[in-house]
Amino acid sequence: MSYPRPKLISLDAFAKTVEDARIKTTSGGIITLVCCLVALMLIRNEYIDYTTIVTLPELVVDRDINKQLDINMDISFLNLPCDLVSVDLFDETGDLKLDVINSGLEKYRLVKRDRRPPLEILDDQPALKRDLSLSEVCKGLEENQQGECGSCYGALPQDKNQFCCNSCAAVRRAYAQANWQFFDGENIEQCEKEGYVSKLRERINGKEGCRVKGTAKINRVAGTMDFAPGASMTKDGRHVHDLSLYQKYEDSFNFDHIIHHLSFGNTPTFTAKGVSESIAPLDGHQFLEHKKAHINNYYLKIVSTRFESLDGKHKVDTNQFSVITHDRPLAGGKDDDHKHTLHARGGVPSVAFHFDISPLKIINREKYAKTWSGFVLGVVSSIAGVLMVGALLDRSVFAAQQAMKGKKDL
Repeated sequence: MSYPRPKLISLDAFAKTVEDARIKTTSGGIITLVCCLVALMLIRNEYIDYTTIVTLPELVVDRDINKQLDINMDISFLNLPCDLVSVDLFDETGDLKLDVINSGLEKYRLVKRDRRPPLEILDDQPALKRDLSLSEVCKGLEENQQGECGSCYGALPQDKNQFCCNSCAAVRRAYAQANWQFFDGENIEQCEKEGYVSKLRERINGKEGCRVKGTAKINRVAGTMDFAPGASMTKDGRHVHDLSLYQKYEDSFNFDHIIHHLSFGNTPTFTAKGVSESIAPLDGHQFLEHKKAHINNYYLKIVSTRFESLDGKHKVDTNQFSVITHDRPLAGGKDDDHKHTLHARGGVPSVAFHFDISPLKIINREKYAKTWSGFVLGVVSSIAGVLMVGALLDRSVFAAQQAMKGKKDL
């Protein structure tokens, strides 16, 4: 008695063989073990890939372009007293901020000790105040509570007592306003009385340095932060400095410096591997060439960046930047290292940071390298691929064994 065959039998893609028709071999067992080991390794790799956290960047238009940007800096000038360091900030909008010390930045005296290498003998001393503006220091007689009007030595009109220089800082600013050379304030009564001249000479003879650190704000447009010697002034439409004291001591001053830290915006607590170096690439940079009449330029390309954590709870906005360094002598001429390069002539000995702000923003989001469905698909594909390759290998080995056995029987 025969039974009707089910209709789905003709669709079976997995044909079976009876147990009696199966032949088990030693080579098949070895191949099976190897396939199992390979499959386990592939599954392990899939799991590692599934649990790995990666950072995926996305480029968008920066909508915070109208907000001001923070500059975080910590720079040491090893051979320049704080009395000579002037920090100016200007950009393409036409804004000019003269001597931005105490607008987020502060100066610290660096005093050298004996019997130690120069790079290890720097100690922070109390911060020095910035030069005040002309309106703050050169007050008229009616604003002077003491009823005295100090001489400005012809630098400002005083026929109607509209300006009164009652301090050394006032005389120094008046000289800068008149584009006069101030030197060290010698023979100026206000400076001699305040002890400015003696203190300044003591610091120069002691070969003091200066450390500038803190945070300042800039507009998100191209601009320059300039570290130069002497008071700032404008002459014939150009931004210049009083170099009288800097040039008076030929062997005492230069702009050797160490950049301990320079960054823009906040510092994230979590970053992708390799990205943290682009947030502060100048950290630890040194320029120790002992060149007095020299200009150091740093050209910075800044890109706004956001980091978002895996759970979405932490979002930090910061900035990455790349930098190109360039220095040249004020005398110009051919470059010592590149004979075909001709440097321009002129300028002011200084260290200048020229920054250019990108209108785009990079958003870095932390994510798992694979989804759950991708992990399952990877595991199934790994197992299926190993079994298929193992089956082909086993058939090839079995066929070879049978061929060799047939030749022996002959």
